[in-house]
Amino acid sequence: MVALPFCQRRTFGSAVARRQGWWQVRKGAGSREPLRTLSPSSRLVGIAHYLFHVTIWSADACYLQDLFVGEAARGQGAARALIEQVAHAAQSRGATRLYWTTQQDNARARVLYDKLARFNGFIRYEYPLT
Repeated sequence: MVALPFCQRRTFGSAVARRQGWWQVRKGAGSREPLRTLSPSSRLVGIAHYLFHVTIWSADACYLQDLFVGEAARGQGAARALIEQVAHAAQSRGATRLYWTTQQDNARARVLYDKLARFNGFIRYEYPLT
């Protein structure tokens, strides 16, 4: 693993704190990149994993594969900060799209998602391969 520089200081809830460290897991197209967010006391409160992939119609896309914030830290800006940092990484890489999926009944998270992004009406299906 290669440690990359910490991001700039940002507001976390009402306190200023170190936010994210980025670690590169694998290099190249399709690589998964984890991201973490820290509380003002440097406790891990959330994680995000994202990857880049090629598309046929446009430049690379960024898929936010996993987003988790601990129950005690929810509603304090951690998820928003993680999504915004993934968006920054996607823009820096030249991706034209950042997207993710969530459970239809994940109402609490969807309140935030509806503020940050737009629901495009797609429903995901999975074909069993095994």
